[in-house]
Amino acid sequence: MKYREELQYLRQIDKRKLILIVVLVAVTHLFCQTLMLPYGNALRSLLSESKILLPEKISLSVTESPVVKKSANVGDSLSNFDNAHVLIDRVKSTDKVDAGEDGEIDEVKLRSIHSVGKALDNDSDFVEDATIENDNLFDEVVDMDEETAMLKNDESKQDLSLEQVVKPNGELSADSELDANRNSVLNDTKAASLTNLSSVVASNHLDHLPVVTINERNFIYTDNNKSSTGDSTQLLQRSPVKKKMRCMLPPKTITSISQMERLLVRHRARSRAMRPRWSSERDREILAARLQIENAPLLRNDRELYVPAFRNASMFKRSYELMERILKVYVYKEGEKPIFHQPIMKGLYASEGWFMKLMEGNNKFVVKDPRKAHLFYMPFSSRMLEHSLYVRNSHDRTNLRQYLKEYSEKIATKYRFWNRTGGADHFLVACHDWAPYETRHHMEHCIKALCNADVTLGFKIGRDVSLPETYVRSARNPLRDLGGKPPSQRKVLAFYAGNMHGYLRPILLEHWKDKDPSMEIFGPMPSGVASKMNYIQHMKSSKFCICPKGYEVNSPRVVEAIFYECVPVIISDNFVPPFFEVLNWDAFSLILAEKDIPNLRSILLSIPEKKYLDMQLAVRKVQRHFLWHAKPLKYDLFHMTLHSIWYNRVFQTKAR
Repeated sequence: MKYREELQYLRQIDKRKLILIVVLVAVTHLFCQTLMLPYGNALRSLLSESKILLPEKISLSVTESPVVKKSANVGDSLSNFDNAHVLIDRVKSTDKVDAGEDGEIDEVKLRSIHSVGKALDNDSDFVEDATIENDNLFDEVVDMDEETAMLKNDESKQDLSLEQVVKPNGELSADSELDANRNSVLNDTKAASLTNLSSVVASNHLDHLPVVTINERNFIYTDNNKSSTGDSTQLLQRSPVKKKMRCMLPPKTITSISQMERLLVRHRARSRAMRPRWSSERDREILAARLQIENAPLLRNDRELYVPAFRNASMFKRSYELMERILKVYVYKEGEKPIFHQPIMKGLYASEGWFMKLMEGNNKFVVKDPRKAHLFYMPFSSRMLEHSLYVRNSHDRTNLRQYLKEYSEKIATKYRFWNRTGGADHFLVACHDWAPYETRHHMEHCIKALCNADVTLGFKIGRDVSLPETYVRSARNPLRDLGGKPPSQRKVLAFYAGNMHGYLRPILLEHWKDKDPSMEIFGPMPSGVASKMNYIQHMKSSKFCICPKGYEVNSPRVVEAIFYECVPVIISDNFVPPFFEVLNWDAFSLILAEKDIPNLRSILLSIPEKKYLDMQLAVRKVQRHFLWHAKPLKYDLFHMTLHSIWYNRVFQTKAR
């Protein structure tokens, strides 16, 4: 009897163990299937004989993409578990998903895409195209990195030649597109985004789930049969989230002029340039020149230079003299027209064209033997690069950067000079807004003379050069209409007219258009010759010319104001003024923070008359440094650009 009871007890234990094992196996099987297959398939693998009920099909609607509707399919099956209808989605990737007409993108899609771009490198504040490597795709908003030129009157290019594409206010329109292409990333992530949502819905409750209609653009979940006020119905709604482009938003960080000056001093003291792999006689000449510049005799007055307009006129003059005496430049012959060796002499991007023409035709600085060169010039046009290679409406500029990458690799393979310094003694001159993007990574260590001198886009103070953006109206006579009225005849306090590019200019007009008779602040001026002459006369007759940023930090109005002897008022956070390493911009301009726009009039009126007269005199004195000449003159814009490149190289050079 005792043994029988013990045997029965053991059988009960074995039975419990068996049941436990079966349960564990079932749970393990269900868990593995859930990881490998859609959720409904995992349930069906356990309940293969259960009756499968299909509710209404899910409709996915996307504006401008009718093909998407048939790309969203119901999953393999729906299991009947306790007479509950479980809705399981299995969404296939679509051919194309658009971000909407105004850069609009759904919040859920944004989350999914952000998870893809999260691991990517975020080495700058602006967003690259989805197809390029090692660049962050999304931040808190959909930033459009560097892509700013698309909105500059794209349609005008179709009717005008390359040199004649002009904005209504007299600027050349950059005819490229602004929207970054994210289609490839969206294609990959859209299915994952919707599938994850359906899994969440299925896992919440296996019974009493409403039949759902999904509108992909707004992600609205509704019960088709019940009122939204019912107890058992949940309403999940994602209202459309409008994401703005980076150029339409204020910068996330602001670097003041005083901070820029500290950066200049710091970078001079601690050069980041690569130490050359082998010594060179040219390096010793540059280091000797540096000692002479640092110990230049004190200069108080000079017949040629206006001393107050310079940070250190003594160092500048000594450096300029040494540049004229010893500097030699080798110009690479590689590269074919029109991207290389074909300058644009007219319009908004004329600075890079005039420098290219004058540099390649110069017999004083250019040498044929690269072994004698202190600097190496890569003569390409960023404007012609965009004009020749960019595919309109493609939203993809990867091929532009790849083209320059192959070019730099070609000269690095053919010549030994690039590899000696990692490109630190090479320089480029580019005025197109896309130049910072096009020259990233593979030309990162070169000296870059850029019009788009934005410290948030990788501009290195003390190494790179802020190139003046000059709008040249006549290639034959770049000095046409030069000058302006004397101070006593300038009755207008401040003047601005131009297109509403970017976020800042609408703010300027909101505060000051038609608000005060002394503040002539307008929007776009009518097209035509008479309007352009009226624009010029306004600048010639105003005390201060307002120079707000557009899509990017730079504006041709800065040089235009100096050209017409009007004191420039620069309103552009993070903009490094031209020739920042040598010029004292406080002597002949006002640099205001963007937040100061509401107080603009009071700030201008607070300037004493004597100080204004001194600033206006300084504008006339520095004007010579911002002029192009068919035959370069001493201290003109060609020589100032070359000098700043030389000057920065002098203070970046390291001994072997």
